[in-house]
Amino acid sequence: MTRIISPSLLSADFGNLKADCEMINSSEAEWLHIDVMDGSFVPNISFGFPVLEAVKKHCIKPLDVHLMIVHPEKYIKRFAEAGAGIITFHYETVENPLEIIEMIKAEGVKAGITINPDVPVSVLEPFVDKVDLVLIMTVFAGYGGQKFIEESYNRIAELREIMAKKDANCLIEVDGGVNINNAGKLFESGVNVLVAGSAVFNAPNPPQMIQDMLNT
Repeated sequence: MTRIISPSLLSADFGNLKADCEMINSSEAEWLHIDVMDGSFVPNISFGFPVLEAVKKHCIKPLDVHLMIVHPEKYIKRFAEAGAGIITFHYETVENPLEIIEMIKAEGVKAGITINPDVPVSVLEPFVDKVDLVLIMTVFAGYGGQKFIEESYNRIAELREIMAKKDANCLIEVDGGVNINNAGKLFESGVNVLVAGSAVFNAPNPPQMIQDMLNT
């Protein structure tokens, strides 16, 4: 089964992003997760296009871009041009998710869809066979350092049932509260991609932590 660690740039050293990108390049992390927040869908504001373009210059791994923004359709082309390898948008922010999925794929980028913990997993059923990735938020979008919501395991199981029903083979990603203590259980529950921020960047040896999480 595919196992990927996607460290979250939100927890990196903003004063030395080049060094953190080089650490990711030399590590066993396959992706770099970039949370884009607009101050509207979520309370915080994070990265825009200049940061993404700067990171792309130094990071050789695919950029896993998570749009926590309203009207993502306005910016998909620009995020693709700025270097996104995967673009994931929130189901809650759009009227026609299928249209957004098609827009992302038209840019030659992998498409993902995500929901917050208070949104029923069942809403994803029409889309699981249309996307490359489904992101189950294991905390509420918008803040780093939140505690993992244990109910998420049931939501992951429900998603897997929906995927089996639809014969879908998209990757399952989780984001929020992921660390060395729950990485193994998450992989065992069928998750493919773990987004980890502080657990990686605050570790004494980030590359070793990435390796340890992959091997739990």
